[in-house]
Amino acid sequence: MDGPAENPELWSFLESLHRGELPSGTVAAIERFGVFVALDDGPDHPVFPGVGFISFAELSWRPFRSASEVVQVGQRVSGEFLQFDTWNLEARLSLRATQPDPFQIFADGTVVGRKLHGRVTKLVPIGAFVEVADGIEGLVPIPELAWTPVEAPSDVVQVGDEVTVVVIEVDRERRRLALSRRQAQPTTR
Repeated sequence: MDGPAENPELWSFLESLHRGELPSGTVAAIERFGVFVALDDGPDHPVFPGVGFISFAELSWRPFRSASEVVQVGQRVSGEFLQFDTWNLEARLSLRATQPDPFQIFADGTVVGRKLHGRVTKLVPIGAFVEVADGIEGLVPIPELAWTPVEAPSDVVQVGDEVTVVVIEVDRERRRLALSRRQAQPTTR
């Protein structure tokens, strides 16, 4: 994109924003790579449908398949300003930064050894994912699926199964939850 000489009003506006501010606007377009927002106080962008841009990673803490599950064209939004993208001349915004992190809230009330009930959501070569709270999933590694050795998660559980698990690790930094189905069952040796 052009620099300050070609778009002085836009450049000046973007330089005036500070990290943590909450500019508001209207969702102008949803693209396969992110969401454009026409900011209330900003000038028009010479190329894009909005001066604000939200990447998919910054739309929500919760998993989603399509940005339209989170926002709609024409919807009013306020996002935290992250940075001035000098290459594309846009304000990088975050919607998820304006919301509490559900994983951290869950972790505040969870301790290692806690027994939880959940639903198997996905089977992967290394284990099974179990949703233990709304939007909170943890991995049950293959060795933790049963007391007897198994070769594949499908030998023990299927997607949709209701299971009881025990929390074996809460990694707040990486937002990961490790679970054990084996420890939730009585030993059958």
